[in-house]
Amino acid sequence: MSKITIQNLYFTYEGDHTPVFEGLNLQMDTNWKLGLVGRNGRGKTTLLRLLAGELEGKGMVSMAGTSCRRWPRPVSDPSRRTLGILLEDVPPEEEWRLNWELSKLGLGGEVLSRPFSTLSGGEQTRALLATLFLDEGAYPMIDEPTNHLDGPGRALVSDYLRSLDRGFLLVSHDRAFLDGCVDHILALNRTGPELVRGTFSSWFRDKEERDRGELARNERLKGEIRRLERAAADRKQKADAVERAKIGISQKGVVKSGLRPYLGEKSRKGQQQRKNIERRADRAIEEKSGLLKNIERADSLKLTPLFCHSDRLLEGRDLSISYSGMPERPICFVLKQGERMCLDGGNGAGKTSLLRLALGEEVPHTGALVRASGLVISYVPQKADHLCGNPMDWGEKQGVCLPQFLTILHKLNFSRALFAQDMREYSAGQQKKVLLAASLCQSAHLYVWDEPLNYIDLFSRIQIEELLLQYQPTLLFVEHDQVFREKIATQIVSL
Repeated sequence: MSKITIQNLYFTYEGDHTPVFEGLNLQMDTNWKLGLVGRNGRGKTTLLRLLAGELEGKGMVSMAGTSCRRWPRPVSDPSRRTLGILLEDVPPEEEWRLNWELSKLGLGGEVLSRPFSTLSGGEQTRALLATLFLDEGAYPMIDEPTNHLDGPGRALVSDYLRSLDRGFLLVSHDRAFLDGCVDHILALNRTGPELVRGTFSSWFRDKEERDRGELARNERLKGEIRRLERAAADRKQKADAVERAKIGISQKGVVKSGLRPYLGEKSRKGQQQRKNIERRADRAIEEKSGLLKNIERADSLKLTPLFCHSDRLLEGRDLSISYSGMPERPICFVLKQGERMCLDGGNGAGKTSLLRLALGEEVPHTGALVRASGLVISYVPQKADHLCGNPMDWGEKQGVCLPQFLTILHKLNFSRALFAQDMREYSAGQQKKVLLAASLCQSAHLYVWDEPLNYIDLFSRIQIEELLLQYQPTLLFVEHDQVFREKIATQIVSL
């Protein structure tokens, strides 16, 4: 067992006036299976890069003899054989151990002889994970492994991580995945880090209960402050009237000097009461100012889906994608107005191809996909790495309503500073939010979303869930987040 200690860490990216970390203090046990969570742009990947030595900040980071290794690592030439790529991280004499780890991750030895580029995204993820834990001298740090894994792949990797007899640091926004494999949670909150023992769900339940308590206390204090301010103003008004009377000014302007001792004492008591009330109000204001600092504000989003003349928007008739010349098992389905259909299947099953076919693209297939005439579609692609320039210029080119687009981004936790930045400098989650915001600006009969939650933080996922349940647009989507699917899908079609 060893400790990683961070003291007074400061880091900011060049040209950015807002520090990512300022005065960060942490102590982590390398035996913990630690889940790292937080809003997009809160510094999760940056923290991993700082620990791995890829970035340099100010302050102290003590590893106690431990080195940190970050996953995923880049693959320089994916056309090479998979075995050669994996042996860059594993001595040749350890090849038998590599095969053993691959088998635990559901991969047979045949993948080693194939070019790495021919492996699916999920196979590549699992193959590279196998080498990560063979390096026993390094502390493993895993950055969002689920983004290329289908449902069974996520369950397999979660089980694999849970079975390990060593610790790791894992960044993920998948609630079920985290619950399956971590025993501690490190949350990067608005005011700083929070480190607790337990699963993601136990941490989130405690956070929600704490947030509800703070919101209720905040409302009570607001009422109390208003009451005290009115009472202080009333006491001041009465004290001022007594003070005027004390110096001989009555309503009739008659001097009553005999009353001055009595009025003087009454004025003093009135002023003292006013000061006591003001002090109580100040204490209530101070207590109120300490509340709500870590509540992640998630303003509700809006959507204006179009009504279609036809109740049936899409219909698959003995439909099968046939890239290889050998069509898959044909499927039949009907997507009606207001329904939300999730496409299910392993990596390479043809989910994205079916989405492209729904968009009207040329995709080899047998059978038929019938679309309602005049169908207006809003599309969110799987990848967002093509984005560049500032979001305002990009949004204008997309023809979206710019004020609405920027409002949605703001509600998705975009700061004003981000609007002026090049989107190439955004985190992967921030880039995906740009695509989602553009789609939410569009009025459409059908929304086609390909893995919309990749890299998206938990609180934004909840916003999107609430939006879809409230406005009930017709949605055809691919998503492997188990909790999201269970809440949103009205039907699931397996490929």
